[in-house]
Amino acid sequence: MSAIEQCRSAALGGHVERCENCDHSRIAYNSCRNRHCPKCQGMAAQHWLAAREADLLPVGYFHVVFTLPAEISPIAYQNKAVVYDLLFHTAGKRCSRSPPIQSTSALASAPPLCSTAGARQ
Repeated sequence: MSAIEQCRSAALGGHVERCENCDHSRIAYNSCRNRHCPKCQGMAAQHWLAAREADLLPVGYFHVVFTLPAEISPIAYQNKAVVYDLLFHTAGKRCSRSPPIQSTSALASAPPLCSTAGARQ
């Protein structure tokens, strides 16, 4: 945490930037380069988010959550491919049917296809 607190301050050192044309100079303090630092990683996070948003189709999205009973957890852990293939196959069938199981979506006017925990438009 101290590295983030000291980011781009004299505590981490710095260098002088000087304009070759007008001889104006300014001190540029070093960054902490911590992956959790909003100053250092803010621009990278914005670029990542913009790239993910560019991947989205121009349609409304729903966050759908399907859970397995706790008793199945040890079986799922040992047989991931089989259990999760079955889960996604069953969830896909369930989403293609009406009416929905339960909607916790804030979008009451748009009926979800299946159980939703949130929505994106």
